[in-house]
Amino acid sequence: MELFRSHVLICGGTGCTSSGSAQLLARFEKLLADNQLEKEIKLVHTGCFGLCEAGPVVIVYPEGAFYSRVKVEDVDEIVNEHLIKGRIVQRLLHHGSVEEDGGIKALDDVDFYKKQKRIALRNCGVINPENIDEYIAFDGYKALAKALTEMTREEVIDTIKKSGLRGRGGGGFSTGLKWEFAYKSQNEQKYVCCNADEGDPGAFMDRSVLEGDPHVVLESMAIAGYAIGANQGYIYVRAEYPIAVERLQIAIGQAREYGLLGKNIFGTDFSFDVDIRLGAGAFVCGEETALMASIEGGRGEPRPRPPFPAVKGLFGKPTILNNVETYANVAQIILKGADWFASMGTEKSKGTKVFALGGKINNTGLVEVPMGTTLREIIYDIGGGIPNGKKFKAVQTGGPSGGCLPMSLIDTPVDYDSLIAAGSMMGSGGMIVMDEDNCMVDIARFFLDFTVDESCGKCTPCRIGTRRMLEILNRICEGKGEDGDIERLENLAQNIKATALCGLGQTAPNPVLSTIKQFRHEYEAHIYDKHCPAGVCKKLLNYVIDPEKCRGCTLCARVCPTGSISGKVKEPHVIDSRKCIKCGACMEKCKFGAISKK
Repeated sequence: MELFRSHVLICGGTGCTSSGSAQLLARFEKLLADNQLEKEIKLVHTGCFGLCEAGPVVIVYPEGAFYSRVKVEDVDEIVNEHLIKGRIVQRLLHHGSVEEDGGIKALDDVDFYKKQKRIALRNCGVINPENIDEYIAFDGYKALAKALTEMTREEVIDTIKKSGLRGRGGGGFSTGLKWEFAYKSQNEQKYVCCNADEGDPGAFMDRSVLEGDPHVVLESMAIAGYAIGANQGYIYVRAEYPIAVERLQIAIGQAREYGLLGKNIFGTDFSFDVDIRLGAGAFVCGEETALMASIEGGRGEPRPRPPFPAVKGLFGKPTILNNVETYANVAQIILKGADWFASMGTEKSKGTKVFALGGKINNTGLVEVPMGTTLREIIYDIGGGIPNGKKFKAVQTGGPSGGCLPMSLIDTPVDYDSLIAAGSMMGSGGMIVMDEDNCMVDIARFFLDFTVDESCGKCTPCRIGTRRMLEILNRICEGKGEDGDIERLENLAQNIKATALCGLGQTAPNPVLSTIKQFRHEYEAHIYDKHCPAGVCKKLLNYVIDPEKCRGCTLCARVCPTGSISGKVKEPHVIDSRKCIKCGACMEKCKFGAISKK
């Protein structure tokens, strides 16, 4: 076995790749070759480290130097100073990774990671996802071996049930119970499916697991296959995830080569294989029956249930479907036991949850926390709070299916029941933070616009009802709101929730209902005062110049595309609101803060 004096971990997740991490890797490879250091220093192209805001990220061990926002031109300095001379490049260190005395913090002591507990993400940013030997070195496929050689199918299912693992795709249904239903269904052919068709705006949890640790999904699907008596698995992944798809293909090929997929795994009579099916990016295919229809080659539309997929699913056979994050927990539960997993979280929400933290937050990225962690801890202790000194206004959890929670609910524990009680939901794990500059009516319109576009159109409540709601929201944002519009929205929302065929339609009104409940005054301001308090809705805006602050520099007049600003040099200017198109160019250019939105 080769021993290296240093390991250089380079993030290869989508975020860092889009910022040039592949070029960093190429430069490192060249410089190490030029200096004949290939046998002394190991380069590891990993998955996502989580702290996307700091990317591209490079971590050098054994020192644990956390370099952030690394550019190609910085690689020479890291190699020459750190790897050759042993001097850490201080200017490139992530600001949160340095002790007060200038020392290097261990990664677990960095504020972003301090309150996290990584189970689903345990190998992301640690191993090379394209090397099965590295996965095996971190106890990979040990759980599958244990299940096949030491446990009965009933014992596997019982372990998952006792662990309290619930579906991480949004439904929150007991994973073990779902497996038990499929196990009890009598049929010669059964299937195991993985939902990797992550479609929530701002969500990238499943993508990051697939990019950083694809073998954990394969291993756990094989365990599921053994438990229910299936010999074939399908991973339904959106085609817009090219890195995830490529790494899955590599992982499947390696697992087959090692005999970990295919016939007679670990010398037993159990056989199991996995194939990939690409999705075209339809949000509705996150619903299990629509996803299975798509795998079968049909249009991605849901069907009424019962019968449930555990009885009649893919190709009419008993099928279980779990999402990527759910599977990412399974191998560790089998390896460490149900009690270990159940010791984390709350009474009814066990384990951890991965969130994609985005929006108006300092530390955007991927976080995994024990269930029961509060929104405040995630947003301020892990996320670093709101940028530019702005005030926190709301957080959207659960994506287009969830709701917006205000400052008064920021101490809500993050678990299935608490979020529902607060008027939102867990969803698959999107968490979008908003500040004082966000208009909540516009936010509701944004999410509803998304679900209107993504509706498959099969059922009338979703196809037509959500469109009527969107029309009302558009009118309100354009200053054409009428008395009774709020009540019309609420009435439509309740009818759609009660009658839509699948989860997309049933949850589509949630952002509207939650914003009406928590921010009704903003709706009323739009409707009755024809005013957008956040200054977002253009049709309700007026730009004005304060004559006491204006210096008559003419900058605003020169950038105005419609010539709506007039005035003499060194004298206060004025804006003709009839010509103004509310583009905001004047406000951006003004150096004296004389222009404001009213």
